[in-house]
Amino acid sequence: MHKGSFITLEGVDGVGKTTQALMLKEYLEERGQEVCHTFEPGGTHLGSQIRSLLLNPEHSELHSMTEILLYAADRAQHVYETIRPNLEAGRTVLCERFVDSSIAYQGYGLGLDIDGIKQVNHWATGGLVPDLTIYFDADPAESLLKTKGDRIEQRTLEYYARVREGFLTMARNEPQRFKVISAKGTREEVASRVLEVLEGRF
Repeated sequence: MHKGSFITLEGVDGVGKTTQALMLKEYLEERGQEVCHTFEPGGTHLGSQIRSLLLNPEHSELHSMTEILLYAADRAQHVYETIRPNLEAGRTVLCERFVDSSIAYQGYGLGLDIDGIKQVNHWATGGLVPDLTIYFDADPAESLLKTKGDRIEQRTLEYYARVREGFLTMARNEPQRFKVISAKGTREEVASRVLEVLEGRF
C-alpha cells in the first residue's frame, strides 16, 4: 500500500485530459494537498525519448509488439522514477494515461492479446493499480479534430471507435475504480463533473 492517492485520467486523444489534470491539481493544492502531475508516454527524461519513437509518424514500420513493449518500458521507468516515490511520500499523483491506455489502444484498438498486455504491464509496474481512474468520454470524430496527428492519431475512426468501446468495457467491468464522465461542454463544466466523482473519496 502507498501513502498517497493515485488518480489516472484516461480517454481518447483530444478529450482534454491535460486541461482537467491541471485544473484538478490547482483545486487539490488549494486544499493543502501535495500533488504530482505527470503523463504517459514521456513522463521522465528517458521516457521522452521513448515517446518520440512511439509517436513520430515517420516510424510507420514500428511493429505492434514493439509498440506494446515500448509503452511498457516507458511505464516501468515512469513508475519507479516518478510515480512510486511520490506516492510513498504521501503525495497525490495525477497521471494522464496508464495501463488502461495500453489495454484500450493496443488490445481493443489493434485487436491484440489483452491478457498478454496486462501481464507485461503488471510486470513493468510491479502490480501498481490506480486508486481511481477518471475516463473522459467523447466521440472520437469530434475529439480528434483537436489533435495534431501523431503516429497513433493518424489511425482510422474505426480504430478509435474500438478504443472508446474498450475503455467503456473496462469501466463496466471495474465500476469501483473507473468513473465515466462526459467530456462535452466547457472546461469548467467538465471540471465540475470531476469534482463530483472525487467527492467523498479522498
